[in-house]
Amino acid sequence: MHCMKKSKFASLFLASTLLIGVLAGCNSEGGSGDGGDTIKIGINLELSGGVASYGQSEDKAIDLAVEEINDDGGIDGKKIELVKVDNKSDAGEATSGAIKLITKDKVVAIIGAATSGNTVAQVEVAGKNKVPLISPSGTSTTVTVTDKGKLNEFAFRTAFIDPFQGTVAANFAANELKVKNVAIYADNSSDYAKGLAASFKKDFEAAGGKIVAQESYVAKDTDFRSTLTSLKSKNPDFIFIPGYYEEVGLIVKQAREMGITVPLMGADGWDSPDIVDLAGADALNNTYIITAYSSEDPDGKAKAFSDKFNEKYGEAPNSFHALGYDTVYLLKDAIERADSTDGTKIKEALEATDNLDLVTGLYSMDENHHPVKSATIIEFVDGEQVFNTKVNP
Repeated sequence: MHCMKKSKFASLFLASTLLIGVLAGCNSEGGSGDGGDTIKIGINLELSGGVASYGQSEDKAIDLAVEEINDDGGIDGKKIELVKVDNKSDAGEATSGAIKLITKDKVVAIIGAATSGNTVAQVEVAGKNKVPLISPSGTSTTVTVTDKGKLNEFAFRTAFIDPFQGTVAANFAANELKVKNVAIYADNSSDYAKGLAASFKKDFEAAGGKIVAQESYVAKDTDFRSTLTSLKSKNPDFIFIPGYYEEVGLIVKQAREMGITVPLMGADGWDSPDIVDLAGADALNNTYIITAYSSEDPDGKAKAFSDKFNEKYGEAPNSFHALGYDTVYLLKDAIERADSTDGTKIKEALEATDNLDLVTGLYSMDENHHPVKSATIIEFVDGEQVFNTKVNP
């Protein structure tokens, strides 16, 4: 998901470019984390800070996957050894964390970050050192392809991309909810939200619908009543709200308090248990989100994962749990097919992934390192996530 704000990026990359250049030769064979009896994998996640809910969720599921794999003999007889850094939901910390994992810890690959911005902050370091980097949930296209269209060779993702989420939302609104006049209320400080809004608008209008209002807010805003009043006056019969749970929870709460009763919908940025605390269970009724996974998905593999996760942690898994879990198995599969811990060979194996059966569905990789996979629509009912439908690409 999730593109964090870019305000720090210019100075960050300026400051780190020289360091990256110096370090580029340190790991030119693509990772030397094949430490005898173990294979070192780096974890660079938001374990604290503004979007810690995402990183903490993925971290739990990564631990479960590694525990399973190691109990089953590891990868080609070698146990996985995790080396973790907390990027504190900050791009600068994500960059320095990647440098540490690659040059000091000699990991063969890095899993993380959860957000697009904190993943992009690691891309240059990973690429120059030929260490595969896989974001479980970074949905911005810029994770794997630059704004100029250049492929980030060593960057991958497990989640579907933002434009796909926007398309899914538009088709669901038009075809399933049968709405005609909709409003868009997007986080204007986030590339993630802006990309989703643009994709939704294009595809909803192509389906014959009309955008009657389009408004924006900024991350860290807490009072949305003025803009919601403006949106309400346009009488939309549906509002698409791409953004993160911190603001969205308050938007949903305030919208319902103002008598806005129409369906509300967002994407995977809503998918945090915290949103129920922020919005209130009643306010979330008649809202929908696009996500990678539902614990109620009738698919057998999804159900088995849900049962194992519940047994270990005493809670039902969400999509970030499922994506973290799948990322470990995606990497395991690539290392086994590469028959090597060399970074370039693992990268080539990741690129060749085809119809790998994962918890979030069959997974294949396209030429831009974007997954080809299905999406799940979840509805909130009295504060609980209820499986609605699955949408195939």
